[in-house]
Amino acid sequence: MRFFLYLLLFYNGLVFSLSYERVKEDYHKSFVYEKLGDYKNAIRVLMEVYKAYPNGYTVNLRLGWLYYLMGKYENSIYHYKKALKTIPSSLEAKLGLTLPLMAQKKWDEAEQVLYKILATDYYNYYGNLRLCTVLEAQKKYSQQKMVALKMLSVYPTSVPFLVCLAKSYYHLGEKEKAKNLFKDILILDPENLTAKEFLKKLQKTEKGEN
Repeated sequence: MRFFLYLLLFYNGLVFSLSYERVKEDYHKSFVYEKLGDYKNAIRVLMEVYKAYPNGYTVNLRLGWLYYLMGKYENSIYHYKKALKTIPSSLEAKLGLTLPLMAQKKWDEAEQVLYKILATDYYNYYGNLRLCTVLEAQKKYSQQKMVALKMLSVYPTSVPFLVCLAKSYYHLGEKEKAKNLFKDILILDPENLTAKEFLKKLQKTEKGEN
């Protein structure tokens, strides 16, 4: 297992210029800083690892995540793409890449990455859920509906996908279906804010209010 992790850490590196204990310590410090919300220092303590292994898969994956949390989205994209150059088949790196793209509202780019994920893993939970979000943002409600229905065939009580489906009904003008589904969602998740918000909108529409 340790050898496998080394391959991920140092893929494309010529030599192991940092010891196992040093790398382990730097990662531990980084995780501690992350838990404290100190993303700047979580990144800083990994810089020696990154300098030693600039093409390392895990260090770029982690830097992509930390820069995303820090709100430095271009840096995040850069490191996620470096991780993907090392392991192009990585679904976790592709999923990670969608986060800064979505944060920057680069919906079309995010959609392309998500379809690549689904080409490998058709029912990937987070890939499909993020695709629903991206499609909704682009007002592709019919496609959002189809993705939600697909996922509900395998996760019938998944509240996030039920919400996606109900919202697609709402935007497609299928108000009665939307109303009934949002009410059902409140049975599974009584405090669901989205369901409550849309039911208020539907109630106002029924009363002829704006």
